[in-house]
Amino acid sequence: MELLKQQIEALIFCSEQSISLEEIAASLKISFDWDVEDEEILKAIEELKEKYVSEDFSFELLEISEGFQFLTKKQYHAAVSALIQHKAKKKLSVSQMETLAIIAYRQPVSKGEVEHIRGVSCDYAVQKLLEKELIEISGKSDGPGRPVLYVTSTSFMDYFGIKSVKDLPQLKDLHMVTEENEIGQPSEGAFLENESYSSEESANQKEESTENEELEDSIVSLEVDSIEDVIESDEDENLLEIDVRDEDNLDIPDRKSIFLENEMKKEIKEESPEKRDSDDFS
Repeated sequence: MELLKQQIEALIFCSEQSISLEEIAASLKISFDWDVEDEEILKAIEELKEKYVSEDFSFELLEISEGFQFLTKKQYHAAVSALIQHKAKKKLSVSQMETLAIIAYRQPVSKGEVEHIRGVSCDYAVQKLLEKELIEISGKSDGPGRPVLYVTSTSFMDYFGIKSVKDLPQLKDLHMVTEENEIGQPSEGAFLENESYSSEESANQKEESTENEELEDSIVSLEVDSIEDVIESDEDENLLEIDVRDEDNLDIPDRKSIFLENEMKKEIKEESPEKRDSDDFS
């Protein structure tokens, strides 16, 4: 097995994606009929890692996405990022990122389940993710219709720089909130503001209620006054005994008759005693 380390180095360097131990062993078996154990491959890889630690190299050998790959060192990320932004080869839209996140955390998952979570159709997003090789088909579900199941691909781990899906951030880590800024807990100023608003609202409601009560009393008073004006008697209050509070039994007299009766009484009062005496004598 001459130049075993160099052969492994060439395989890792030429691989577009991270290469696993099984793929390295299979390639050596096909090319040279070598039966190389995993321990020997790992030993050679460790020697290569020590080699590329030197500052003479702008890249290093890292274990990523359940395999090994040459990657640029951190101090050169800015220049490489500028180049990648120009190419924008795998730029993801918001809908694609949402769909990819659901698949990553719920895999294996069907398109119907993804649409149920998002609430919109995901046909276009799933198709684009398949074209960019960030997801792949893992099989079919045993449910009704046997829908296709999707999982993240090796390119997904390469793209986000993780070893496996187990390295994804846990949901509980994304929702860690301290008591000071916990959602639903108002600040002291907000509490005082709400309390002040409630007090002011209560006072306004009380004032409005008082105005309504006074308005109702005024209406009742006007109704009673109008009724009393209609049934007002001249001298004898016992002539009309009407309970103004009992509207059902209220019998309003004829205004014309009352008017004529009052006029006659006035004429009688205005007559002089001499005239009345003469009339009586005659």
